[in-house]
Amino acid sequence: MRITLGEDLPEKKEFDPRVRRAPDRGFRLRRSQTVTALKNALRYVPRWHHAVLLPEFSKELLRYGRIYGYRFRPHGPIKARPVDQYRGKCLAEKAFQLMIDNNLDFDVALYPYELVTYGETGAVCQNWMQYQLIRKYLENLTEDQTLVVQSGHPLGLFRSTPAAPRVIITNGLMVGLYDNPRDWEVAAQMGVSSYGQMTAGGWMYIGPQGIVHGTYNTLLGAGRNMCGVAENGNLAGLLYVSSGLGGMSGAQPKAAAIAGATSIIAEVDLSRIKTRHQQGWVDTYSDNLAEIVEMAAESAAKGNSRSIGYYGNVVDLLEYLDEQNLAVDLLSDQTSCHVVYDGGYCPQGVTFEQRSRLLATDRRRFAVLVNRSLRRHFNAITSLTGRGAFFFDYGNAFLKAVFDSGVTEVARNKVDDRDGFIYPSYFENIMGPIFDYGFGPFRWVCLSCDPRDLSRTDEAAMSCIDPRAGSIDRDNYNWIRDAEKNRLVVGSPARILYADASGRTRIALQFNKMVRNGEVGPIMVGRDHHDPGGTDSPFRETANIRDGSNVCADMAAHCFAGNSARGMSLVALHNGGGTGIGKAVNGGFGLVLDGSLRVDEVIVSAMNWDVMGGVARRNWGRNPNAMEVSARYNCENTNGDQITIPYLADDALVAACIDKIYSS
Repeated sequence: MRITLGEDLPEKKEFDPRVRRAPDRGFRLRRSQTVTALKNALRYVPRWHHAVLLPEFSKELLRYGRIYGYRFRPHGPIKARPVDQYRGKCLAEKAFQLMIDNNLDFDVALYPYELVTYGETGAVCQNWMQYQLIRKYLENLTEDQTLVVQSGHPLGLFRSTPAAPRVIITNGLMVGLYDNPRDWEVAAQMGVSSYGQMTAGGWMYIGPQGIVHGTYNTLLGAGRNMCGVAENGNLAGLLYVSSGLGGMSGAQPKAAAIAGATSIIAEVDLSRIKTRHQQGWVDTYSDNLAEIVEMAAESAAKGNSRSIGYYGNVVDLLEYLDEQNLAVDLLSDQTSCHVVYDGGYCPQGVTFEQRSRLLATDRRRFAVLVNRSLRRHFNAITSLTGRGAFFFDYGNAFLKAVFDSGVTEVARNKVDDRDGFIYPSYFENIMGPIFDYGFGPFRWVCLSCDPRDLSRTDEAAMSCIDPRAGSIDRDNYNWIRDAEKNRLVVGSPARILYADASGRTRIALQFNKMVRNGEVGPIMVGRDHHDPGGTDSPFRETANIRDGSNVCADMAAHCFAGNSARGMSLVALHNGGGTGIGKAVNGGFGLVLDGSLRVDEVIVSAMNWDVMGGVARRNWGRNPNAMEVSARYNCENTNGDQITIPYLADDALVAACIDKIYSS
């Protein structure tokens, strides 16, 4: 092989005690599986090092439930550098190295030593041998080759063309019979499957800013739909209560503040609270419930936007708010309930440190405590909503976790989860219509790492939005206008902006023109996998598709294949995402804007497909807004595209037929 980790064994590394570490995931392999797991890790390095590495790898496996290969981690903190400081044979490969490093920045990643970016388990790759080998491959990749990455493992370089993707990534894809958390966990411990979450394993995470805009839109929508907020108003005077200050959930206090609300966000990990406070995303924090309530009540009464962190368990917070009769307007939860029994949810009555010990020593007891806490959590929500609070599931599988804990009354049909739950989800009832219109979380990263480039792209993006076109456009215009003032960047200079197909195309073309003219350095554009066509998940992204296809995973696969065919720089397809293994299939992309006319052509073709493929699916599910957008697209597009529009059945005619069938 020309490209290997090398013949020398790196020295062991020291850990910074101030950096968060992933919990012990619990060792659960059989003897034969353990043999295979160790052999799987050793296959990255020459045989003469195996005697030294075998005790280290076995110790990691027993201690953490994973082999991370800590010895192979680079020295010190990892940080994204300007793209021209990376080694490589073309721009895209250098850009991917920058994106990987940004995902593992100490300020960005949840557990950087374990390669986990966010969502408790969402990883860039499985171990540090993979990281090092991926870097070496990227340094050697040419414009007529494609690197294939399979659950973190760089399978190799293969001949392609400059028009093909430079990198193709898959994560956690399991054959249907084994597509469940238990079998996936075994595969992960054996080192053959990785949980990419969504943008972590797709190397496109941009820090908690990546969800701030969506949270901002969600809170505005919830306030307007449920709390009587005017269409052009904000949430001044309202109180938002939730939990979680991690990689994604950490966006909540910032988004609530931008929307004008007072917020209380509970968090059991003090280090996460301190991080958000240092970043200015949490104004103040305390473990004193009386103090928390007094601050929140005063702030809401004055119409201030103040973010308050509660160091403690969310169940304790909700029960206290209920006892004190504090008026809560908006209520949600953003703990990592897609891995509720793997540390994503900390049970009431258990400290964060006790939770970590239980994960390692007594998983059965931990599960009992989780189920008990979820029932209490549900009861507190029921009481608060009975007094006027509007609760919505934030797409973290919370209501599904409550149902799985034995609370069948949370299901609409009181039997199973097929008909959804008694409380609305943020997507089904608030954000779904936005996806039907084709709006979703478009992103870009300034590869120069120059903040001035970000300011210039903000201005350019703003010039592409007409705030008079509608409420979504107005909200987006205001968002990007105030983005720099709101200090959203954590890690590399990056931005997120909800945009539809035509908006993304205009913005990306403008950016590429600016690169071509030397006004800014190169730019990477992409999106969250959580997008109109990016994810199939019946508990979130496809929850508002009601023709029965919400459980089908065709859309994400089509999006992935279409983006590959149209020449996106990077394409990714994952299992799991934000709702858990077996509950979602999701895909994303990255496109490097180098100023070339070839990239202009990719933008026009691929951006349109990436969004409108999803709108077409939602239209076929008979979603009225998506049908309207699809019909307009058929009339207005100039490229010969056509979307199949459904004929609508007469409800009375169908009902009469059904009466005959079931009355006989």
